[in-house]
Amino acid sequence: MKVLIIEDEQLAAERMVELLQLYDKTIEVTSILDSVKDVVLWLNSNPNPDLIFMDIQLSDGLCFDIFKKTNIESPVIFTTAFQEYAIKAFKVNSVDYLLKPIDFSELKSAIEKFRKHFQAEKGIPVLHEDIINSVKQMLEKPHKTRFIIKIGEHLRPVKTEEIHYFFSLDKTTNICTSDAKLYIIDYSLDNLMELIDNDQFFRINRQNIVNRDAISDIVMYSKNRLKIKLITAGQEPLIISRDKVNSFKVWLDG
Repeated sequence: MKVLIIEDEQLAAERMVELLQLYDKTIEVTSILDSVKDVVLWLNSNPNPDLIFMDIQLSDGLCFDIFKKTNIESPVIFTTAFQEYAIKAFKVNSVDYLLKPIDFSELKSAIEKFRKHFQAEKGIPVLHEDIINSVKQMLEKPHKTRFIIKIGEHLRPVKTEEIHYFFSLDKTTNICTSDAKLYIIDYSLDNLMELIDNDQFFRINRQNIVNRDAISDIVMYSKNRLKIKLITAGQEPLIISRDKVNSFKVWLDG
């Protein structure tokens, strides 16, 4: 079976390859692509894969733009950090999906569903325009403008624009505000990227999401990485992982 992986995070793509090989060593990954542009070019010049694993948010836009620019004649399993209720339309219409972080048992179940229903019948699920529109509306809903933090026995809202960066530490997610205060919040970084304005915030590595307005300087760093300095008082520089450098430059120039 030939599989195409569409994923803009290198570590997530590598993890997908590992899981696929664990499930079936005969599976051939034909290519790993991270942008709408590259996917369209690849699909227009290569034979259709047997199955496509497709992330919803890519380096240059939403994956739905691919469907508008070329015909996809292969079954698609979507991968996303969205909670199940947000993409239930896919399951109703026989288009499967996997929630990140992807679990091996769920991946196995999705592939077996594909083999049972689609390979046997040679039928390809149709992603209708109304499904695309409904999910796009969910994606394009107003961005989260504030977060509730707990200070002792008190709760208080913090405006999203006042957050310089989000970070993961010891299985907790934290925010650092403009006054260099740190608070714990009840969201994963994956969930946050679906809630906050991606034009304003960028995930520079697995542990950090930074606010564009909090960046004071960017310098070249070892192994083709970048180091960013923030305006936050006392904050150590943060490192942009190598696989994020190109998309970070595109984001910064946007």
